[in-house]
Order: sequence, then structure tokens, then C-alpha cells
Amino acid sequence: MDNIAGTKSSLTWAVNISVVVLVVLWLFPTLGLLISSFRTADQIATSGWWKAMFPSEQNLVLRTGDPDDERVERDGVFVVEGNLFATGSEAEISVWGTSSREISAYEAGETADLGDGETMTVESNGDYVWTGDAEQLTGRGQRIFATAVTPPEFTLDNYKTVLFSGSPTDNMARAFFNTLTVTIPATIIPIVVAAFAAYALAWMDFRGRALLIAVIVGLLVVPLQLALIPLLKLHLGIGIGKGYLGVWLAHTGFGLPLAIYLLRNYMVGLPRDIIENAKVDGATDFQIFTKIILPLSFPALASFAIFQFLWTWNDLLVAKVFLIDASGETTVMTNQIVELLGTRGGNWEILATAAFVSISVPLIVFFAMQKYLVRGLLAGSVK
Repeated sequence: MDNIAGTKSSLTWAVNISVVVLVVLWLFPTLGLLISSFRTADQIATSGWWKAMFPSEQNLVLRTGDPDDERVERDGVFVVEGNLFATGSEAEISVWGTSSREISAYEAGETADLGDGETMTVESNGDYVWTGDAEQLTGRGQRIFATAVTPPEFTLDNYKTVLFSGSPTDNMARAFFNTLTVTIPATIIPIVVAAFAAYALAWMDFRGRALLIAVIVGLLVVPLQLALIPLLKLHLGIGIGKGYLGVWLAHTGFGLPLAIYLLRNYMVGLPRDIIENAKVDGATDFQIFTKIILPLSFPALASFAIFQFLWTWNDLLVAKVFLIDASGETTVMTNQIVELLGTRGGNWEILATAAFVSISVPLIVFFAMQKYLVRGLLAGSVK
């Protein structure tokens, strides 16, 4: 009696645990990327994102103030005083030194003898006292190598750099709008074409319909890379070249087989009585398609829109082949991140911010339309 339909399975707990594990595995990288996008370069270099809320120990290179402007004479000795940190910093120095080879030469508060009567004292809060004669206290200031415990620090400077900087390599704003220019038409065009084709294959009788359906199913397994070069040669031959029109048509061609297959399966499952009654009332195929089929097929349309949008937004290969130009005016976000990786490979805070900006729109689209995803994918699976 344990296998009677409608009874609760004894493995429900395993399914629930598996779902939780998958969600956590998917969520952790996204959460880490979000947190890293608000951290400074020093914080990222010294600790992982999971330690972002805790103080971290960092090796810092600091510099005293300009002695030519700040030195004062006291009892025949010149003195330079100040603080090594920026105003409001809560970092605490534990050890320090005047050479990168001996970072821990002195404890905080200890006075270092720099020779010829020149001394340096550094307190834990960053206050320093540098004494010597006029000839010793000159130049750009003394470099201090310190090990300090710094509190958690978050900043919006990374987003200002990525979104509003004038640098052609760091600025993602233009690439963001270029990606929207590619993605929106490349999502709408195949949906419109596939909807008409799916209705014809589902409800219109014509010679060769079964063969055409078989060809469409076969096109689902054709590798994308196989058609890139021939399609590019075709674009160049007919005068389209590399541009937005070419990349729209390329994404449309590569997305149509899945779109037609998905929508046709959904439309076949719609009640036949509704369509036959509409024909009896004198409705044309176009009226049936626009007034009945399209409203009822919205879950399937939304399901494919999610897939197509995510694919075109995250695409790099098609954009590289059909879109990228020498001036970079049509650079999309995926290619801009590759450029950042090459020119700013050490600036992980900039890369994390750029990556999160890139994934934020697909996340919004997915969560806004996810309720239609399963309904669209299961279309036609059960009669």
C-alpha cells in the first residue's frame, strides 16, 4: 500500500535536502560577488568575503607627511608629527618598520633609532613623531611598513568607477546599454517569428508539416560554433557586415529551433474546442492566433523569453564574431569584463563590481518571470 498514487514518498526528506544544497551552492558565489563588490582592494587582498564583517590583519605601506611643510623646531631639534591613517580610521598598528624586509622590527609605541640622532615613534593609532635635524627631515616623507588590524570597510567607490568613470576600460555604462541594445531585439524577434511558426505547425494542415517539425527538432542539436563562420561570410556577402543587425539575426537564427519546438508543444495542448468554435463563428487564422492562442500561450512565451534573454545577455562568442569593432563603440558587457580582466587583473574589487552589474539584470528578469518557467517547460509533456 506504500506505492499507492497520492501517498507521500518516504524520500521527501532527501529531495528537500538536495534542493537546499543546490540553492546554497548557487547562492554562495552570487553572495560572495555582491559582498566583494563593496569591499576595498586591501580588504579583498587580505581576507575572503565570508570574513567581510570581521576585522582583518593587513600589511600596509604608509607614508608620513611632507617634512618640508610640516616640520617644526623644538629646543634645537626638528620634529614632524601627524597620523599615518586617513581621518576617522579605526585601524590599530601592532608592529611596524622602515624597511619592507623588516616589517615587524618595532612594536607599536616603540621608538626606532634611524641613525645620526634621527628617531621615529609610531603609536598603535597611527600617530607618529619623527625627529632629526633639518637635513634629515626633507623629501617626500618617511615610508612606514606596518601590520595593522583594520575594521570592516565597505565603499561605493567601486560602483562609481565602474558606472561613472570616464575611462574606456573601466566604464561599464556604455557596455550596459550596448548589451540592452543587443538583448531586447534578439529576444523579441525570435519570439514573434516562432509564435507564428508554432501556430502553423500546431493547428494548420499543409503538406510536409511532419517533415518540417522533424527538421526543427534536428536543428536543436546543431552546434553553434559550426555555423558561425559560414553565417559571418553570408552577412559580409549581403552587406550586413558586423553590427547590431547582424547580431540580432544571428541570435534569432540560433534561438528559433528551441522557440518553435517549445511553443508548438504548448499550443498543441490547448483545447481544440475553443479553436473549432472560433472557426465556426467565422474567425480567421490570424484572429484565432492573436485573440486566443497568444493570450493562452503566455507561460510558454515567457519561459522562452527567460532562456533567450539570459543566453543573449551572457553571450560572448556571437558578440565577438558578429558585433565587436575596433573602436569598441558596440562592446557588450561580457567583452568589457574580459578587457577588465586583461588590463586590471589585480583589481579584484573592480572585476567583482563589474561582474555583479552584469548579472544583476538577468537575476531581476529571472525572479520576475520564474513562475512561468516551469509551466512553459512542462508544456505538452502530459496529455
